[in-house]
Amino acid sequence: MPLRAETVVSGLEVPWSFAFLTGGDVLVSERPGRVRLLQGGKLLTQPVLTVKTGESSEGGLLGIAVSPRDETQLFLYLTAPGPQNQLQRWTLAKDHRSAKLDKVVVAGIGASRFHDGGRIRFGPDGALYVGTGDARQPERSQDPKSLNGKLLRVDPEGKAAVFLSGIRNTEGFDWLDDETLVVVDHGPSGELGRSAHDEVNVARKGDNLGWPDIYGCQTRPGMVTPLITWSEHALPPGGVVVYRGTAIPELRGSILVASLAAEQIHRLVLQGGNVVLHEVYFRQKFGRLREIAMTPSGELWVSTSNCDSRGECGAE
Repeated sequence: MPLRAETVVSGLEVPWSFAFLTGGDVLVSERPGRVRLLQGGKLLTQPVLTVKTGESSEGGLLGIAVSPRDETQLFLYLTAPGPQNQLQRWTLAKDHRSAKLDKVVVAGIGASRFHDGGRIRFGPDGALYVGTGDARQPERSQDPKSLNGKLLRVDPEGKAAVFLSGIRNTEGFDWLDDETLVVVDHGPSGELGRSAHDEVNVARKGDNLGWPDIYGCQTRPGMVTPLITWSEHALPPGGVVVYRGTAIPELRGSILVASLAAEQIHRLVLQGGNVVLHEVYFRQKFGRLREIAMTPSGELWVSTSNCDSRGECGAE
């Protein structure tokens, strides 16, 4: 099926994540350390907030999310000076134009030039879920004492617990149902003599996605084998969304994955736990694609990432 795209806003610098607010305002994180506000369909010049980030190639200000219970609670995942990755909570002003730091909720998540993870989302249970990377130390992904290489569940009191393990570097996840997630993961780029095999996984609480013990379509008891991998080139996946809207009824129930190096969107349709349809949209049309998210009205928003040192920089 054909999809049509139009530009919503330009002039952003490495837009990484969206947060949709009641009334139509939208927050956008910029990886260099700013949260920007779209209000009345226009990008305001003054940032909502600016944070100092630690030196990192892939890190910086990454995922953002607002609490479904209280939209004044804005959560950020960022690479702080040190460097270390942190989950912070900020208080958002009623007009959405400014915010103040409330507290650091989770600190001490290992950081590196690469593999910082960064996606955060509220789940159906009201808890905040945080995807982390292995920070270039693969053994951390299987270490139950490490916060790296995991999907963390952070309860309302701020306690973080490991929900999924065996992750190399996830930048996207969403829910198929209240207990089942879709998790994308970046395949290796030379470490341990391995390369390629970016993944889309289906997982539940306590599952182990296998990194670094297995990768690609390898199997091992007690570890998850992906739905699909890409063996011949690097995708790698940015955001992922399970489409539940009505604005594009043909996509309802589909898994949509944005890709960076491959510069395209992948649509996967599942039946009986298997991929029965795989379509690709916008091949090399807009450059590197980072975030993909569904708006409250059911449209899809996608961010480009062409000024992140790996693309051909133009207006984002």
